[in-house]
Amino acid sequence: MKKIKFTLFSLRDLLVAFGPMLLVLVIIIGAAYYLVDPAPDRVIEISTGSVDSSYQRFAKQYAAELAKNKVTLHINPSQGSQENLQKISDPESAIQVGFVRSGSADPQTGEDKGLVSLGSLFYEPIWIFYRSKKEFNTISEFKGKRINLGAEGNGMHRMFSQILSVNNMQEADVQIQRLDDAEATKAFLNNKMDALVFSSASDSPLVQQLLLTPDVRLFDFVQSEAYTRRFPFLSSVVLPRGIVDIGRDIPSRDYHLISPTATLVAHESLHPALIGLLLQAAHKIHGKADWFSDQGEFPSDKYTEIPVATEAQKFYKNGPPMLQRYMSFWIANFFDRMWVVLITAGALLLPLSKIIPPLYVWRIRSRIYRWYGQLRIVEQIIDASDTNSPAQRLHKQLQLLDDIEEKVNNTSLPLSYMEELYHLRSHIHFVRDRLQERLRAAEAA
Repeated sequence: MKKIKFTLFSLRDLLVAFGPMLLVLVIIIGAAYYLVDPAPDRVIEISTGSVDSSYQRFAKQYAAELAKNKVTLHINPSQGSQENLQKISDPESAIQVGFVRSGSADPQTGEDKGLVSLGSLFYEPIWIFYRSKKEFNTISEFKGKRINLGAEGNGMHRMFSQILSVNNMQEADVQIQRLDDAEATKAFLNNKMDALVFSSASDSPLVQQLLLTPDVRLFDFVQSEAYTRRFPFLSSVVLPRGIVDIGRDIPSRDYHLISPTATLVAHESLHPALIGLLLQAAHKIHGKADWFSDQGEFPSDKYTEIPVATEAQKFYKNGPPMLQRYMSFWIANFFDRMWVVLITAGALLLPLSKIIPPLYVWRIRSRIYRWYGQLRIVEQIIDASDTNSPAQRLHKQLQLLDDIEEKVNNTSLPLSYMEELYHLRSHIHFVRDRLQERLRAAEAA
């Protein structure tokens, strides 16, 4: 036995009425999702530094932060700033972002190659460790010394040449060597090297090892303020007394250092949304206080010679995008990219919302009205018949009425339209009465 479902409205009819329009809107939004503004990549290639360098350690922290938003950071080791710049600038390279020490790039050249800065991240002081019976006060006292500047591509050669130039010295006045830091440190401790020059964050194990090594001196840049006036990319920082070991009073006094800053440099093709995501990670990683910086000092849009990206400027001014404060990165990014399309879709839905209700009503009532057409045909046959009409023809119409009534009784309609269904049934009975009356007359004749 068939059961009729009593409902306030017909979901099936609503979907049929609204479905085509909804499908068109979905197609428009879907096409816009891929064409209007491409979605960010889920993988970022970053160039860092040598194994166990500060750049490498920080990159791993970035990878962990980005993974929370389902973005993968591929870490590519390098020799340092200079190599990172080359990789980011190379159109054939997949590298999109890298750590670069301030002072490593020429501003105009960087702009011509499509480089943008995401800001500075931390101080990376120039450390000069040397062995001597007396303390050196000026760079000129290193004349003739064997000095290691680290491996090729780390950017230190360019910076040290600038330091020599303001001290009225040339590279020929010193014996420059380019061993990697580990090998150079071993040679230095075995008295095969007179000085080590490198730039590194305060968390560097090499820095902490050398600060604790007896008979190893740290060069005090007593003219640090003068250096910062000559080179805007440098800052004057102080290594506080006792910061390494307060109990043993290491170091035993304040040391003045000149410091470039580590900056995050990207190619201008990097998706703006990923710039914001990288800066949010940078805020968590570099926002704490360390030996040289106060809490909240980094990341910063200062201390960088490469122009800061527009999206990064917005971040420093307003913080993370509003939606990302309350939604996941990908959902917020979807609305950021699609707001124009969504507003357009809303504008289209407004007139459609006035069309759909009448269309829905017409579809429901069409189930009833179509039977009236067949009912009218039966009536026309009745009107055309007389007492001489064959009874067989009238019997056939009576059977047709029974079929119509059975199908009407099995028609499912929302409760709000049941009145019209009952009207139809009463009209079927009315036509049947007329047909039976005409049939009795025909049989009597």
